[in-house]
Amino acid sequence: MTSFSSLDEACDAVRAFIRRCVDDPRTGGFNELALGLFAFQFAHNTPYANLCRGEGRTPGTVTDWRDIPAVPTRAFKSLDLTVLPEAKRETVFRSSGTTQTNRSRHYHNRSTLALYHASLWHWFARHLIDDSPNRLLFLLPTLGQAPESSLAHMMDAVAKRLAKRDRCFAADGQWRLDAQAVVDFLHDCATQNEPVTILGTAFSFVHLLDQLDNNALEFQLPSGSAAMETGGYKGRARDVSKAELHRVITDRLGIPARRTLSEYGMCELSSQAYDGTLGQANAAPRLFRFPPWARARVVSPETMREAALGQAGLLQVTDLANAGSVLSLQTEDLAKRHEDGFELLGRAGLAEPRGCSLMNFNHA
Repeated sequence: MTSFSSLDEACDAVRAFIRRCVDDPRTGGFNELALGLFAFQFAHNTPYANLCRGEGRTPGTVTDWRDIPAVPTRAFKSLDLTVLPEAKRETVFRSSGTTQTNRSRHYHNRSTLALYHASLWHWFARHLIDDSPNRLLFLLPTLGQAPESSLAHMMDAVAKRLAKRDRCFAADGQWRLDAQAVVDFLHDCATQNEPVTILGTAFSFVHLLDQLDNNALEFQLPSGSAAMETGGYKGRARDVSKAELHRVITDRLGIPARRTLSEYGMCELSSQAYDGTLGQANAAPRLFRFPPWARARVVSPETMREAALGQAGLLQVTDLANAGSVLSLQTEDLAKRHEDGFELLGRAGLAEPRGCSLMNFNHA
C-alpha cells in the first residue's frame, strides 16, 4: 500500500496518476492509491475515522477500494470532513441552495485546488473541446461574484485555460441571468458565423429559454456550437425534464441534441462525469462516465452491495481527487448500473442510505 506523510505528497501522487491515465485510461494502480489515501484520511480526518471504526473497517482491515467506507454527502452539511486544520482551510466550496443554512462545505488549500483543477480540466477537455474554436458563454457568475461555488471555480479554470477565446459571464452574484447580455452575445455569434459553447445550470437554461420564448426569439447558431448543462432546479425554476430541456435547446438555439451534453458533479466531489462526447455518437440511454481516477458504483439501498447490471440503486463514487477530504461518497442520487457507465434516474428523495449511518459521527 502507498503511504503518504503529507497532503502535498498525496496530491502530487494523484496528479501523477491523472497524467498517466490521460495517456492510457487503463493505467493500473487505482486500488493501491485509494488504499493509501484512505489510510491518510483515516489518520487526519477524525469524523471520518469515527465512522470507519463504527463500521469495523480500518486501513488494517480494508484491502479493496470498494470496501472503503462511503460517507453520505449530507454529512458535509454538519461536519468538517477534511484533513486540513482550520488555519489552513484557504477555500471552501458550498453546495447550492435557496438559503444560506444547511449547505455542504468542502474545504481546500492550494494543493487540493491544484488537484481539483487537474482533474476537471482533463475530463472537460476530452468531452467538450473539439476542432471548433468556439466562443464561450457562461450562464453563471464570475468566480469573484460566487467564490464559494465549485461550478464557478470550475468554469473560471476553463476560461483561463481557453483564455484566447471570446467569452461572456452572463449572471450576477445571485445567479440572476442578464438575458439581454446573452441575447446580444448570441446575436453576435450568429451574425459573425462563429460557433459558441453555452455552459450553465439547468435552471439558467430554463430561464434563458423562457426569455426567448416570451420575446418570440430564436437562434440558429453556427455549426459547431454546443451546450453543457448541469445540476437540477432546487426551487429556482420550473422543473423541466432533461429530454424536454435538450429538445428546446435545439428548437430555440439550433444546437443539435448530439452536441448538448449533461455534466454530473457536486461540491463534495473533485471530479465530474459527462453523458457524452462532442463529435461522437451518444446513443440512448445517455450514460454518465467518470474519469479513470474516479469510480462509480450503483448499490442497493437495503444492503449497500453493488447492484446487478440493469438494476437501479444509489450512486456511490470513489474519487481519488478528493485527497484532502473523503475519497468515497454515498450520494442520494438514483442510478441504473450499465456495463460502461451509469444512467442517472433522479434524486432518492427521503431515502436514508443504510450501512453508513450518520450516528457513527456522534463521537467526532
